[in-house]
Amino acid sequence: MSESYRWMMNEPGQPLEKVGFELGSPAAGEVTVEVAGCGVCHTDLGYFYDGVRTNHELPLALGHEISGRVVAAGTGCEALVGKAVIIPAVIPCGECDLCQRGLKNICRSQKMPGNDIQGGFASHITVPGHCLCEVDESKLEAAGLTLPDVAVIADALTTPYQACVQAEIKPGDLAIVIGIGGVGGYAVQIAKAMGATVVAVDVDTEKLEKQKEYGASLTLNATEYQGKELKKAIIGFAKEQGLRTTEWKIFECSGSAPGQNTAFGLLTFGAHIAVVGFTMAKLELRLSNLMAFHAKAQGNWGCSPDYYPAALELVLDGKVTMQPFVEQHPLDQINEVFTAAHEHKLTARAILVP
Repeated sequence: MSESYRWMMNEPGQPLEKVGFELGSPAAGEVTVEVAGCGVCHTDLGYFYDGVRTNHELPLALGHEISGRVVAAGTGCEALVGKAVIIPAVIPCGECDLCQRGLKNICRSQKMPGNDIQGGFASHITVPGHCLCEVDESKLEAAGLTLPDVAVIADALTTPYQACVQAEIKPGDLAIVIGIGGVGGYAVQIAKAMGATVVAVDVDTEKLEKQKEYGASLTLNATEYQGKELKKAIIGFAKEQGLRTTEWKIFECSGSAPGQNTAFGLLTFGAHIAVVGFTMAKLELRLSNLMAFHAKAQGNWGCSPDYYPAALELVLDGKVTMQPFVEQHPLDQINEVFTAAHEHKLTARAILVP
């Protein structure tokens, strides 16, 4: 096995440091994965730049969007050796009462790489083996993708997939996605694949133009609408298309206070707001609007591993396109890539490859 190393965060905002470590044998129920790629997520930047605290004390390797190959296995996981896999961004224990009742997202013993345990900005990672998503490499090749490419399925794609499942999207629905960078862009594609007509809302004209090719039937720049004008524009579009002006599926993916405010302002009768993006910012809202519109707001923490195979299948079947939205970089360039991501200079989601 090749040399093992991690890029460690010693303290927020300080350059990440490459540190070698001794790779021990995985315990019973665990596997060691040689990392193929690890995506750079908004959450990683939150830990690094914004003072969001990790559950594991520092130093810590960040990174939770991980694909790779199983190179060693503990007792009970031997059949996984050699398999190409995606590691769930949030790993439930699989044994507690919550997990047994299908509530794996709120498992109180869950482990998130790069938060609870050492993460994927590394050569290798050891994780529980019970909920890995196996990747059919022959299908991967046919889809024009490589194993590092599908690393971001572990969060950027599965998170909005679960949000769309929870919103119970059906053909004929109108879905509105607010914030279409990364997670939101995939939300547009997934909602479209599930049969919805999709409206994309953002403040970036270039991103909006690009999304027209990938599932958005209408794109709106939020900076061009004041007050209730945005909602009126969407109502007009819905009527033109013969769609309902009630029961909209609204996905807040921007992870910003203005985005959340916009989402809440689009409430209509029977609407479903999915809170997908994360921000530390606070917002003043009138919750009684949910009552008046008989609407609901649904949080979305990660994605249950149960949904990973179906989300991956959408990509392998060509119903969701990844290629134009991901870009591989050498892991050794992690500090430069973090800076570029923080300064919004990247045009695609960065995947760091050891």
